[in-house]
Amino acid sequence: MIALYVVLAIIVIFVVVLVVSSIKIVNQNEVYMIERLGKFYRKAQSGLNLIVPFIDKVVNRVDLRTQVIDSPPQSVITRDNVSISIDAIVYFRVTDPYNATYQIDDVFRALEYLTATNLRDVIGSLDLDGTLSSREQINTRLRISLDEATDPWGVKVERVEVKNINPPSDIREAMEKQMRAEREKRAAILTAEGEKQAAITQAEGRKQAVILEAEAVKESNIRRAEGEAAAIRQIAEAEASKIQMIYGALRAANVDERMLAVKGIEAFEHLADSDNKVFVPYEASAVMGAFGAVQSLLGTDKSTK
Repeated sequence: MIALYVVLAIIVIFVVVLVVSSIKIVNQNEVYMIERLGKFYRKAQSGLNLIVPFIDKVVNRVDLRTQVIDSPPQSVITRDNVSISIDAIVYFRVTDPYNATYQIDDVFRALEYLTATNLRDVIGSLDLDGTLSSREQINTRLRISLDEATDPWGVKVERVEVKNINPPSDIREAMEKQMRAEREKRAAILTAEGEKQAAITQAEGRKQAVILEAEAVKESNIRRAEGEAAAIRQIAEAEASKIQMIYGALRAANVDERMLAVKGIEAFEHLADSDNKVFVPYEASAVMGAFGAVQSLLGTDKSTK
């Protein structure tokens, strides 16, 4: 009786194991590759899937999400024979689970080797300066090369990013010195440009100041000349008016020649007593002749009346 119970228990356990092993739950964004009797049978999509125990077998679980491979640092040689250490990150996605299962043994390891090989090929075609300054170009070339190589595997390389580029220590020191020299050069150029601009600004300011000062002096001279001209004009007008008044008074008084001579002598005496030094012809005949000329003018004027 006990033996019967043991047999029944073994049968129950066997059935439970069969049922459990026949049930496969596939996660979202995954695909199970199922073989039946050693031959590809079907792809199990996400959700609940049943298989036949001992006949069907899950040979591969394929993740359909974008996956990342961090390629280890590689020692490569540039076109100008400089050895550098470089590593890259590869983003890829399985687009054909069948080819990814049956066309390649290990997609991850194959991509690592392929990335290292293509890095050597791409970097070997560039010199050191081109390698350091052309990351985008390197990324694009690597992505295209890897995508073409992995297409038969059902793998799509979406992106490649070069992470680190490390030249030898002596090259890095030389590059740092060059960078410092370039920065100092740019600083010196900027300083010189600033000083030049400041000198130009100061020169322009001095030029404007000289021009303004010259304009002010010119304006002052013009105003002074206009003032002097106005004063001279006023004096001339006053003298002319004075002479006109004297001439009118002499004509109205009907002064004769002797009276003019006497007045002339008195005028000369006043001039002699003053501090003003005046040189005049003092011959009596010349004086009388001058007064005679005045008398003739007066007489002429009377006759006209």
